[in-house]
Amino acid sequence: MIIDVHAHWGPWFFSMDVGSLAVNSELLDRFGIDIQLVSAIEAIVYDAPAGNRSLASQLPADPRLRGMIVVDPRRPEEARADLTELAGDTRWVGAKIHTDYSRTPIDSPAMRAAIELTSEFGLPTLVHTWGDNLLDLADVAAAVPDARVIAGHMGAAGWPLVPEAASRSDRIWFEPCWSAPEAGRIRWILDRIGPSRLMFGTDATLIDPSIALATFDAANLTPTEHEAIMWQNATSLFNL
Repeated sequence: MIIDVHAHWGPWFFSMDVGSLAVNSELLDRFGIDIQLVSAIEAIVYDAPAGNRSLASQLPADPRLRGMIVVDPRRPEEARADLTELAGDTRWVGAKIHTDYSRTPIDSPAMRAAIELTSEFGLPTLVHTWGDNLLDLADVAAAVPDARVIAGHMGAAGWPLVPEAASRSDRIWFEPCWSAPEAGRIRWILDRIGPSRLMFGTDATLIDPSIALATFDAANLTPTEHEAIMWQNATSLFNL
């Protein structure tokens, strides 16, 4: 069983053909991914309500897909309306916040309010982290009652901060997909915090899933670590 907790649907503004849902389905087939949690690129980079509703029309096409409701911290009333409309549908299992595209720092009041909102609706929230704002996300998780957050990209080059982030809150998980992964980081983190806080993600369709799969293969996971990271942690957190 493989659950990809960090993926996307829709056209990127880069020079690649990733606009069709058929691209997602083909990647699931090719790499044996059983469930993929997707957010709409339109929602992340342009218009959250429009993108969320575009994805809503696509989700029924492949039963392996689950939706992540994109929340723009700058537009809280629209975010509440989206959560109210979509969160009751079992095809939507979480929320997604991209800090860079929304130009909202993780340590800002707007971000805390956004995490409070997604927590109010009981949704685990995948947040784009890069560098030392990984620690800021841990602090938000610690400060917001019932918050459950996943650090998308695990801070990228900030990955050595994972043990400290994990110590600041027991309600932050780590998803390490990255286009430039450094050797040895997965095993280094596992040796310090164990497998219960790590999850598998790919950043498809921006990044080919083979990179994330190879990253975990290189970590020489034990069977227990493999099961926890590839599906058990996600199943529990997202109630899949």
